[in-house]
Amino acid sequence: MISTTALPPAKMPRPEPNKRRRLLQTAGAVAFWVVVWQVAAATLGYGGLFLTSPLGTLEALARLLPTADFWHRIAFSALRILAGFLLAVVFGALLGAASARWKLVRILFNPVMQLIRAMPVASFVILALLWASSANLSVIVSFTHVLPVVYAGVAAGIADTDRQLIEMAKVYRLPLSRRLRYIWLPGIFPSFCESCAAAMGMCWKSGVSAEVIGLPDHSVGDALYRAKITLTTPDVFAWTLVIVLLSASLSAIATRLLRLARNCLCGEVRA
Repeated sequence: MISTTALPPAKMPRPEPNKRRRLLQTAGAVAFWVVVWQVAAATLGYGGLFLTSPLGTLEALARLLPTADFWHRIAFSALRILAGFLLAVVFGALLGAASARWKLVRILFNPVMQLIRAMPVASFVILALLWASSANLSVIVSFTHVLPVVYAGVAAGIADTDRQLIEMAKVYRLPLSRRLRYIWLPGIFPSFCESCAAAMGMCWKSGVSAEVIGLPDHSVGDALYRAKITLTTPDVFAWTLVIVLLSASLSAIATRLLRLARNCLCGEVRA
């Protein structure tokens, strides 16, 4: 009989030192730049007319949060920007897969994607206003600026898929469903996830920029522009902070959902 007293006590898992160090470094860097921001605002003076302080930004945000107009604008812009993002993900994935499969599709669409990448947001917004109303402008602009990113990510993922596994699947005549689950999806998903995470931040920047130019009623871009022309600098910073937080939060959510989808489709156990 083995004595239980000889067994070592169980140890609780501890956070990795490197992870804790990175968190502390990030927090320290953020705190440093907040202090720089505060010092710069105090140095410029003029009551925060040209540069409001961090406290002034938070006070403006606290004043905006309880209002129905604030949430109405968030919902108005978020629904349209996310609609453009989702449409771009679907069409970008389909076009990326088609371009990897057929050379003609790649020849036809590569110049279009390069043109969209190179075109300034302001130029495209002005052109889009000739074809659509300002209310739907952020959908169009978000769609067009996310499409090339997802297209390139899917095409790159297919190109990086192990060719030996593909040949083996042909030899053993694996069904298409198993080829997708065990070969194509694991090869495509890493690049696809990275492109979607990058595209989420891009679509918010381009969508709000379109709203600032088109000025659709009840949008975040319209509120940002109105705060600028009335010289309400704290509101400008507050709305900018909201845009940054929404972009970062939705990017994190999109990444998490894509990982869960990968685990379900590819049969992986851990997220």
